Amino acid sequence: MIDILDAKVVNTKYGLETYLDVPESVEIKEIHMPSSENQSHKIKFGIKYFLLREGKYYDSQKGYFWICMNHDFSSLMLSETETESLFAVKSEEEREATKTLLAEWFIQTNAYKEVINECIHQIKTENIRTEEDIEDRVDAIQFLEKLKVLTAKEIENASIENLYALQQIG
Repeated sequence: MIDILDAKVVNTKYGLETYLDVPESVEIKEIHMPSSENQSHKIKFGIKYFLLREGKYYDSQKGYFWICMNHDFSSLMLSETETESLFAVKSEEEREATKTLLAEWFIQTNAYKEVINECIHQIKTENIRTEEDIEDRVDAIQFLEKLKVLTAKEIENASIENLYALQQIG
Protein backbone atom coordinates (compact mmCIF):
# COMPACT_ATOMS: atom_id res chain seq x y z
CA MET A 1 0.00 0.00 0.00
CA ILE A 2 1.18 3.53 -0.79
CA ASP A 3 1.05 6.18 1.93
CA ILE A 4 -0.43 9.46 0.78
CA LEU A 5 1.33 12.54 2.12
CA ASP A 6 -0.78 15.54 3.13
CA ALA A 7 0.75 18.94 2.44
CA LYS A 8 -0.30 22.59 2.21
CA VAL A 9 1.25 25.57 0.48
CA VAL A 10 1.29 29.28 1.39
CA ASN A 11 2.29 31.69 -1.37
CA THR A 12 4.58 34.48 -0.07
CA LYS A 13 6.67 37.16 -1.73
CA TYR A 14 9.74 34.97 -1.05
CA GLY A 15 8.31 31.85 -2.69
CA LEU A 16 5.98 28.96 -1.95
CA GLU A 17 6.11 27.65 1.63
CA THR A 18 5.29 23.91 1.51
CA TYR A 19 4.23 22.29 4.78
CA LEU A 20 4.19 18.48 5.13
CA ASP A 21 2.22 16.38 7.61
CA VAL A 22 5.16 14.32 8.85
CA PRO A 23 6.20 14.00 12.51
CA GLU A 24 9.75 15.19 11.76
CA SER A 25 8.37 18.53 10.61
CA VAL A 26 6.83 19.52 13.96
CA GLU A 27 8.44 20.06 17.34
CA ILE A 28 7.45 21.41 20.72
CA LYS A 29 10.33 23.67 21.69
CA GLU A 30 9.11 25.04 25.06
CA ILE A 31 6.13 24.91 27.42
CA HIS A 32 5.45 27.50 30.13
CA MET A 33 2.80 27.18 32.81
CA PRO A 34 1.22 30.17 34.57
CA SER A 35 3.43 31.76 37.20
CA SER A 36 3.55 34.92 39.26
CA GLU A 37 5.28 36.74 36.36
CA ASN A 38 3.12 35.31 33.58
CA GLN A 39 -0.53 34.34 33.95
CA SER A 40 -0.83 32.30 30.75
CA HIS A 41 -0.06 28.85 29.41
CA LYS A 42 2.35 29.05 26.48
CA ILE A 43 3.69 26.49 24.06
CA LYS A 44 6.26 27.15 21.37
CA PHE A 45 5.91 25.09 18.22
CA GLY A 46 8.47 24.74 15.47
CA ILE A 47 7.33 23.81 11.97
CA LYS A 48 9.73 22.76 9.24
CA TYR A 49 8.74 23.68 5.71
CA PHE A 50 10.28 23.88 2.28
CA LEU A 51 10.55 27.22 0.54
CA LEU A 52 10.36 26.88 -3.23
CA ARG A 53 11.98 29.95 -4.69
CA GLU A 54 11.78 31.14 -8.25
CA GLY A 55 13.97 28.97 -10.42
CA LYS A 56 12.82 25.82 -8.58
CA TYR A 57 15.31 26.11 -5.73
CA TYR A 58 14.15 24.35 -2.53
CA ASP A 59 15.35 25.58 0.83
CA SER A 60 14.42 23.87 4.12
CA GLN A 61 13.30 26.36 6.78
CA LYS A 62 11.90 26.20 10.29
CA GLY A 63 9.53 28.77 11.72
CA TYR A 64 8.30 29.11 15.29
CA PHE A 65 5.23 30.52 16.98
CA TRP A 66 3.59 30.48 20.40
CA ILE A 67 0.07 29.41 21.29
CA CYS A 68 -0.91 31.24 24.48
CA MET A 69 -3.99 30.55 26.61
CA ASN A 70 -5.13 32.19 29.80
CA HIS A 71 -5.23 30.19 33.04
CA ASP A 72 -8.73 28.78 32.47
CA PHE A 73 -8.23 28.13 28.71
CA SER A 74 -11.03 30.56 27.76
CA SER A 75 -8.97 32.82 25.49
CA LEU A 76 -6.36 32.06 22.87
CA MET A 77 -3.64 34.15 21.25
CA LEU A 78 -0.94 33.36 18.72
CA SER A 79 2.37 35.07 19.25
CA GLU A 80 5.49 35.60 17.21
CA THR A 81 8.77 34.33 18.55
CA GLU A 82 11.74 36.61 19.07
CA THR A 83 13.68 34.93 16.25
CA GLU A 84 12.72 32.66 13.35
CA SER A 85 9.03 33.57 13.65
CA LEU A 86 6.62 31.78 11.34
CA PHE A 87 4.88 35.15 10.87
CA ALA A 88 7.94 37.41 10.47
CA VAL A 89 8.67 39.33 7.27
CA LYS A 90 5.23 38.54 5.88
CA SER A 91 2.61 40.97 4.65
CA GLU A 92 -0.74 41.13 6.47
CA GLU A 93 -2.26 38.95 3.75
CA GLU A 94 0.52 36.35 4.10
CA ARG A 95 0.18 36.41 7.90
CA GLU A 96 -3.55 35.73 7.56
CA ALA A 97 -2.85 32.90 5.09
CA THR A 98 -0.39 31.38 7.59
CA LYS A 99 -2.95 31.72 10.38
CA THR A 100 -5.54 30.01 8.17
CA LEU A 101 -3.02 27.22 7.52
CA LEU A 102 -2.66 26.73 11.28
CA ALA A 103 -6.44 26.79 11.79
CA GLU A 104 -7.65 24.66 8.94
CA TRP A 105 -4.77 22.24 8.53
CA PHE A 106 -1.94 22.22 11.08
CA ILE A 107 -3.96 21.60 14.27
CA GLN A 108 -5.66 18.70 12.50
CA THR A 109 -2.52 16.97 11.22
CA ASN A 110 -1.23 13.68 12.54
CA ALA A 111 2.17 15.31 13.17
CA TYR A 112 0.65 17.95 15.50
CA LYS A 113 -1.27 15.33 17.47
CA GLU A 114 1.72 12.98 17.64
CA VAL A 115 4.08 15.58 19.12
CA ILE A 116 1.47 16.55 21.71
CA ASN A 117 0.84 12.92 22.67
CA GLU A 118 4.59 12.35 22.90
CA CYS A 119 4.94 15.38 25.17
CA ILE A 120 2.09 14.15 27.40
CA HIS A 121 3.77 10.75 27.68
CA GLN A 122 7.10 12.39 28.55
CA ILE A 123 5.47 14.53 31.28
CA LYS A 124 3.70 11.49 32.74
CA THR A 125 6.99 9.60 33.04
CA GLU A 126 8.98 12.41 34.68
CA ASN A 127 10.02 12.01 38.30
CA ILE A 128 7.87 13.88 40.80
CA ARG A 129 9.71 15.42 43.73
CA THR A 130 7.28 17.88 45.29
CA GLU A 131 3.60 18.70 45.59
CA GLU A 132 4.24 21.61 43.22
CA ASP A 133 5.61 19.13 40.63
CA ILE A 134 2.32 17.21 40.81
CA GLU A 135 0.31 20.40 40.26
CA ASP A 136 2.54 21.46 37.37
CA ARG A 137 2.21 18.01 35.78
CA VAL A 138 -1.58 18.04 36.02
CA ASP A 139 -1.73 21.61 34.68
CA ALA A 140 0.61 20.83 31.77
CA ILE A 141 -1.35 17.72 30.79
CA GLN A 142 -4.66 19.64 30.92
CA PHE A 143 -3.14 22.34 28.69
CA LEU A 144 -1.81 19.80 26.19
CA GLU A 145 -5.14 17.94 26.13
CA LYS A 146 -6.88 21.25 25.39
CA LEU A 147 -4.45 21.88 22.52
CA LYS A 148 -5.39 18.53 20.98
CA VAL A 149 -9.02 19.63 20.64
CA LEU A 150 -8.52 23.20 19.44
CA THR A 151 -10.92 24.15 16.69
CA ALA A 152 -10.26 26.04 13.49
CA LYS A 153 -12.61 28.77 14.74
CA GLU A 154 -10.54 29.26 17.92
CA ILE A 155 -7.35 29.74 15.88
CA GLU A 156 -9.09 31.99 13.34
CA ASN A 157 -10.44 34.20 16.15
CA ALA A 158 -7.04 34.46 17.85
CA SER A 159 -4.99 37.59 17.46
CA ILE A 160 -1.39 37.42 16.29
CA GLU A 161 0.79 39.39 18.69
CA ASN A 162 4.45 40.19 18.85
CA LEU A 163 5.02 39.92 22.60
CA TYR A 164 8.70 40.80 22.31
CA ALA A 165 7.93 44.14 20.67
CA LEU A 166 5.28 44.85 23.33
CA GLN A 167 7.77 44.06 26.12
CA GLN A 168 10.33 46.47 24.67
CA ILE A 169 7.74 49.29 24.44
CA GLY A 170 6.39 48.73 27.94
